[in-house]
Amino acid sequence: MKKRELINKLAETGLRVTPQRLLVYEIILKHNNHPTAEEIMAYVKKKFPNIAIGTIYKIIDSLIEKKLITRVKTDKDIMRYEAVLSHHHHLYCSKSDIVIDYFNQDIDKIVTDYFNKNKIPDFEIEDIKLQIIGCFKK
Repeated sequence: MKKRELINKLAETGLRVTPQRLLVYEIILKHNNHPTAEEIMAYVKKKFPNIAIGTIYKIIDSLIEKKLITRVKTDKDIMRYEAVLSHHHHLYCSKSDIVIDYFNQDIDKIVTDYFNKNKIPDFEIEDIKLQIIGCFKK
């Protein structure tokens, strides 16, 4: 996405466009490896050396609130962030803590059909996201 498009997306949500907010959003979009707040901070510090981690978290929270990014929690309770908003699942490597997006319509259909057939009493499903835990053999 071009910088102008990012600025417009932020502005459309009602967020004030600041250089720091724009940079955090760019980092999450560009690095599709689901960065942590600390990893985002390392990139931001190159341009804004005096920025505080609290500011990074506030920016992340505002982007989540405006549905521009989402949280991805790992098996080790490490919070990561992503800007891929289309429906998908995650492959999580338990050894390296790597998270990779996994798109598979067949799984979506199987799981949706299963829960349509086998309703959970007094519970309405809003979304289903799988985290498939394993280990990459590289």
